[in-house]
Amino acid sequence: MAASPRIRNALTLFSARDCVVCHRVRLVLAAKGVTYELVPVDPGNPPEDLVDLNPYHSVPTLVDRDLVLYAASVVSEYLDERYPHPPLMPVDPLSRARLRLAMLRLEHDWVPHVQAIQNGNKAQADAGRKRLKELLIAALPLFKASKFFLNPEMSLADCAIAPIIWRLPSLGIVLPKEAKLIEDYGMRIFRNPAYLRSLTPEEKALRELPQ
Repeated sequence: MAASPRIRNALTLFSARDCVVCHRVRLVLAAKGVTYELVPVDPGNPPEDLVDLNPYHSVPTLVDRDLVLYAASVVSEYLDERYPHPPLMPVDPLSRARLRLAMLRLEHDWVPHVQAIQNGNKAQADAGRKRLKELLIAALPLFKASKFFLNPEMSLADCAIAPIIWRLPSLGIVLPKEAKLIEDYGMRIFRNPAYLRSLTPEEKALRELPQ
């Protein structure tokens, strides 16, 4: 069965209600000020439209008329090119490559630990918590290098990192005092109205912003 005409006629995002990679795409959309239709998904019971559209039945999945995209990295870069203002990647090839490599490291090294904490058994969650904390502390020099992550302006890399930083309290990760600049970095993004628009009700409940 083909996806419903309503989905084919509007920019539509299939997204879990609390998912670090789905949040990444919602933050890109919010930063661009793009209007779209959000379809909340229970990953354990994907809706028929998603099953028809995506052979992996995974989220995030973006539908833009006849185009169907999945994988957060692919969707994010498409949105940055499809809606070029404000740009979320630097102009020069070296900086773009550096940010792409950083995002690849996040996908391979950081995100699996977030998912292990959220969905694994106690041993997996404890190991994920320990390793993610180590990765964050090891990345301190990168957070010191610029106002945003490896870039003077907000980029797609920040859209990937900020959802992880947002979840630290709910993941049971308390950073040492010397890592306060990571929290300061997060707050610069969290106080942006676009960031608040990117949150689902479930994600808003994960932490409180200080007044």
